[in-house]
Amino acid sequence: MLEARIAAIALGITVFAASAAAHDDGRFGSSPLKSWFESLQSGFGKCCTDADGYVVSDVDWDSYRGGYRVRIEDEWVEVPGTAVVTEPNRFGRTMVWKHYIDGHPHVRCFMPGSMS
Repeated sequence: MLEARIAAIALGITVFAASAAAHDDGRFGSSPLKSWFESLQSGFGKCCTDADGYVVSDVDWDSYRGGYRVRIEDEWVEVPGTAVVTEPNRFGRTMVWKHYIDGHPHVRCFMPGSMS
């Protein structure tokens, strides 16, 4: 019983921390793509905004085992298929929205670019 309560509290803290980290600080308020970024979602849900994601250089992502992988803070992370944004990339650059589990980066949303 105590273990279940501890697990529930840990999960709640993780969800709260992840949602607190995802915010729009207003830097891109006048961007013509703002509403498009806010509408992006993967199988994990909303990606949030462009302020929450970051651009990935072409050397830091590639096709991998029928999907993708991305280098986040010097660690190659396999992108779950459900994290891939399937909407056409109007921004043009590869972007990733990340979160952490046990100190390691994981991908919430991934939007591949053109690799050009």
